[in-house]
Amino acid sequence: MRIHIATDHAGMEFSTQLQEHLMQGGHEIVDHGPDHYDALDDYPAFCIRAAQAVVADQRQGTTALGVVFGGSGNGEQIAANKVEGIRAALVWNLSTAELAREHNDANVISIGARQHSVEEVLGFVDRFIGTPFSGDERHVRRIGQIGDFERDGSLVPGPAPRVRS
Repeated sequence: MRIHIATDHAGMEFSTQLQEHLMQGGHEIVDHGPDHYDALDDYPAFCIRAAQAVVADQRQGTTALGVVFGGSGNGEQIAANKVEGIRAALVWNLSTAELAREHNDANVISIGARQHSVEEVLGFVDRFIGTPFSGDERHVRRIGQIGDFERDGSLVPGPAPRVRS
């Protein structure tokens, strides 16, 4: 599988160790992050480029996923989710890594490098990569609704808003 990785300075050490781990597992790695430490670098372009590459690969029929890192993972997830076709999930334990794939068919995960040990991160990524999408009808339907909104702004009908005071 091809794995696209991006980080800023906060996740460089994790990224390097993760890349080695994944290559040992037979994965092809594409690093979209910086090639040197710069405490003032900015994550959005790195994460967006990785997300764009995941979508491009998937549209061409290449099996690909993405992993983005930052201090908390929050901004990195937001940046990746700006790319059409990306479903990026913030992962903080094994359960969220598994459910990201199983229920949401997430194609990118975001992890806070300052929040976890290297061992935890490797476990999260392995669980994410190793978990297939369930394909359950309810999950397919919900992902379709997200995709419809992303493409054309359409939403399924819902109840009228209720104002409470």
